[in-house]
Amino acid sequence: MVLSGAVAASPVKAEQFQLPPEVTPSLRAACETDVRRLCIGKDPTVAKVKSCVFRKYFQLGRKCQVELASLGFGR
Repeated sequence: MVLSGAVAASPVKAEQFQLPPEVTPSLRAACETDVRRLCIGKDPTVAKVKSCVFRKYFQLGRKCQVELASLGFGR
C-alpha cells in the first residue's frame, strides 16, 4: 500500500502480496478494495503500490483518503 518503511523489490503474485507492517487494520479496511482495484497489477511490489496510491490519491474512496490523511499522508 502506502506509507514509509522498507521496500520489497521483488515482484510477487497479487494473492501473495504482503502488506507492510505500517498498514493498520483501519487503513486496510478503508483502502483495500480501492488499492486492489487501482494499484495491484501483475507484478506488485510495495514500492509500486505506494507510488500508485500517491498518484491515484484522488481516485481513492473518501474513507481511504480520510484514513490516509489521519495518518499524515495525502495531498
